[in-house]
Amino acid sequence: MEVGVQISGHAKLPGVETTFTQDVSSSGARVLSMRPWRPNDRLWIATLTGAFRSLARVAYCQPQRQSGFAIGLEFLEPDGSWVVSNAGRSLEVQLG
Repeated sequence: MEVGVQISGHAKLPGVETTFTQDVSSSGARVLSMRPWRPNDRLWIATLTGAFRSLARVAYCQPQRQSGFAIGLEFLEPDGSWVVSNAGRSLEVQLG
């Protein structure tokens, strides 16, 4: 499920990165990033729509063919819900 998110907290490259998820579950997400992350790095993730925010742990970071990285995140302190729009319909998923 593709959801717009912002991630922040990179130790060497500060700032907020706006990106998308490739997959979301109740315990974590797979997110695209232009920055390389290390396993066990901590970052903040928040949805662009809805009211979800969480501290997350990087489980893995895989280089992508075109550019950037796919990072697997484990939610550590989830709070709120995801709001996902698809073909004019909205679905709210409570995670925290």
